[in-house]
Amino acid sequence: MRKGLMGFAAVAMMALTSAAHAQDKNVTIGVSIPAADHGWTAGVVFHAERVAKLLMEQHPGLNVIVKTSPDPASQANAVQDLETQGIDALVILPTDPDPLVNAIKEVKGKGTFVALVDRAPSTNDNSVRDLYVAGNNSALGQVAGEYIKATTPEAKVVVIRGLPIPIDQQRQDGFDKGIAGSKVEILDRQYGNWNRDDAFKVMQDYLTKYPQIDVVWCQDDDMAVGVLQAIDQAKRTDIQYVVAGAGSKDMIKKVMDGDKMIPVDVLYPPAMVGTALEMTVANFYGQVPVRGTYTIDATLVTKENAKDFYFPDSPF
Repeated sequence: MRKGLMGFAAVAMMALTSAAHAQDKNVTIGVSIPAADHGWTAGVVFHAERVAKLLMEQHPGLNVIVKTSPDPASQANAVQDLETQGIDALVILPTDPDPLVNAIKEVKGKGTFVALVDRAPSTNDNSVRDLYVAGNNSALGQVAGEYIKATTPEAKVVVIRGLPIPIDQQRQDGFDKGIAGSKVEILDRQYGNWNRDDAFKVMQDYLTKYPQIDVVWCQDDDMAVGVLQAIDQAKRTDIQYVVAGAGSKDMIKKVMDGDKMIPVDVLYPPAMVGTALEMTVANFYGQVPVRGTYTIDATLVTKENAKDFYFPDSPF
């Protein structure tokens, strides 16, 4: 019996030693993300730095290097710089994915684990990355459309689009699917470039052209700021509410407070970069399979669940 106990103790000690070695293992992860040129990317920077700090506290042997870049050329240089520092993994949210494909492939070709976040290149397979973490653009539009369909099924709606790029079209297609079968009438669709000033101008144009608007759908919380400002300045009372998306702290707070103009928001969280970083760390320290695609739900944020998505210290 004693021999058996001694054997069990030895196995337990070996397991603890192995766990300790795993914790002590030195791993360097480079994180390459866009500079904080608007609200959502400011949120990306905040969450990348926040999660990096938490993970390094949990794993003494872990070093996470976060670099921001304003454009594809600068980001390609940043990736090369990270590579020279001997990184074991690269977590990258590209400023523009296709121009950065070669730089990413070069890193991956050397056996480095690559996690791609949000913006996928034209060819998004295991030749480019090991892990892909992204929001659901189609669902972002569909969830917004379904809410409008259920809440105001005969609404006259104006739409403010983002930029003329594929993810904008995915959101539009999802929105059209969401309102299908209802009597929702789309009065107009114009680009606001995911910019609050541009959205302000588009909304001013809408308010001049259309005497009756029930609902505004804009793809981005930054644009919603401009939309609300235009409505307030025009003193229009016909507009019942605005539906936007992303999960900025200001819009989430409005939902929490029961603001009638922002009753809901649709989640497209900049915190997804933190999800990618956590999964990358799990690949090394947890030794669990994390290859493949991880898609984050486009959750409808309501007054009931808003507190779960509120980050008061975030710049976005």
